[in-house]
Amino acid sequence: MAVSVTLPALGESVSEGTVTRWLKAEGERVEVDEPLLEVSTDKVDTEIPAPASGILASIKVAEDETVEVGAELAVIDDGSGAPAEAPAPAAAEAPAAQPEPTPAPVAEVPAPAAPAEEAPAAPAAGAAEGTPVVLPALGESVTEGTVTRWLKEVGDSVDVDEPLLEVSTDKVDTEIPAPVAGTLLEIVVGEDETAEVGAKLAVIGVAGAAPAAAAAPAPAAPVEAPAPVAQPEPTPAPAAPAPAPVQAAPAAAAPAPVQAAAPVAAPAPAAPAAPAAPVAPAAPVAPVSGAEADGAYVTPLVRKLAAENGVNLATVQGTGVGGRIRKQDVIAAAEAVKAAAAAPAAAAPAAAPKAAAVEASPLRGQTVKMTRMRKVIGENMMKALHGQAQLTSVVEVDITKIMRMRNKAKDAFAAREGVKLSPMPFFVKAAVQALKAHPVVNARINDDEGTITYHDVENIGIAVDAEKGLMTPVIKGAGDLNIAGIARKTAELAGKVRTNKISPDDMSGATFTISNTGSRGALFDTVIVPPNQVGILGIGATVKRPVVITHPELGETIAIRDMTYLALSYDHRLVDGADAARYLTTVKQLLEAAEFEAEIGL
Repeated sequence: MAVSVTLPALGESVSEGTVTRWLKAEGERVEVDEPLLEVSTDKVDTEIPAPASGILASIKVAEDETVEVGAELAVIDDGSGAPAEAPAPAAAEAPAAQPEPTPAPVAEVPAPAAPAEEAPAAPAAGAAEGTPVVLPALGESVTEGTVTRWLKEVGDSVDVDEPLLEVSTDKVDTEIPAPVAGTLLEIVVGEDETAEVGAKLAVIGVAGAAPAAAAAPAPAAPVEAPAPVAQPEPTPAPAAPAPAPVQAAPAAAAPAPVQAAAPVAAPAPAAPAAPAAPVAPAAPVAPVSGAEADGAYVTPLVRKLAAENGVNLATVQGTGVGGRIRKQDVIAAAEAVKAAAAAPAAAAPAAAPKAAAVEASPLRGQTVKMTRMRKVIGENMMKALHGQAQLTSVVEVDITKIMRMRNKAKDAFAAREGVKLSPMPFFVKAAVQALKAHPVVNARINDDEGTITYHDVENIGIAVDAEKGLMTPVIKGAGDLNIAGIARKTAELAGKVRTNKISPDDMSGATFTISNTGSRGALFDTVIVPPNQVGILGIGATVKRPVVITHPELGETIAIRDMTYLALSYDHRLVDGADAARYLTTVKQLLEAAEFEAEIGL
């Protein structure tokens, strides 16, 4: 059967996208959710995954072509004939077929797994009343998750909020706690299975009734271990008994249902039986790294991240439950590798100061194609400049108090909040407080209607310097956040941009923008107001210089102060110079007063 690949909706204001690169060619095999092509929109660049496994039969939209949302991009032959070929070798080689049924039995074997006499016991277990454990919402754009490991077995006692299982999504790996105390009566979704948000994962019942209810499903739960017995598909009866004894022995020795990985590894020692030898290498997930060989499960997300950053998982010490390697461990290892690589590079100029000449870029002398992202940025900037009467006002601000406050609180803040305390959240906080007092700067001109909309919310776009170009993710409702909330949201959005995980929703809805041009050393910049906004605040570099101040005892004196410039570019059609000056003066007063002690824990 042919499966159509269409361009999905990539944001409420995104109506079309351009195919920038096909990651697969016609005739190639693709797996479900494997990245199939890259698409660029005016908001974000993203990958489109394959909706089904099969062969890429035809590509309908070529690279650099633009199509509307919902348009057909390609056709995948779901391989209806492929399974038909697979059973033939299955009948000939019983052991080789065992890896294929392994995933399927998780859903279909529970009924036949119970002996004929015990058929009523299965419904009894399924009908056991208790509290369902469901997959919670793990983010506004996360719709499903994969169960990577069960931390409890059927029949185990659990306490409320005790970690019950581990789940991996395309955004984060996390633990799901037990909603109530009791006994784990039933596991509905097995390891490596994917479920949608809200799906039932397990059932927890009262401690007294659980053992009886769990006694019957106990053999059925480890269906994943005796999965090879699912050879009711191959008819030959003689072939089925052969694997059955091999699996029965490990099952008796290790009845724990969650230890499904143990039986897979166990057939390797049982290699005397020639058919059993291929079973061990046939497991595609287990032998990935030294870490997994030691028993620490590594999720597909972590493996992919490690491969992208060149991290050897065998060298990473996991900090998760049971020593599991988490995404944060891989990121830390990647940063350590980069730091180690940068150390010799930094030492070389120190050893030879004369070799401090600027290195020539490999782009010199080349003519390259302009990326779609670069085109979109250029078009937006030209649209903004041609559609607005832009002007820039600048003030100088003494942020010495803020810098001293930050230095005093940054260590405790990082330990408490999990993010670094940079000066940026202070500027954002002061800017949004001033917007509430000066809504003329937080507005939009509706050219078609001839009206002005003064926003009642402060959605702040934060300009981020990314590899593909300048991107501006949005802190929604920044006016309702404190310093810690702004710091966490800024770090989260900047991380998404730099790892190419940003979504169109993260990039839309800004009512005002802040650009930290000083992060690269610029004293100030005449920044361009984005379309559909009337103001943007540019933050210059913070420098120490002598300044005349008024001291309560010494009077006017010269002191070394931390100084910075704030540049407000605005649309003069709506914002007058006096409006801009009043807004900048309010921001300056808030920053110089630096009354943020309570928000940062001082």
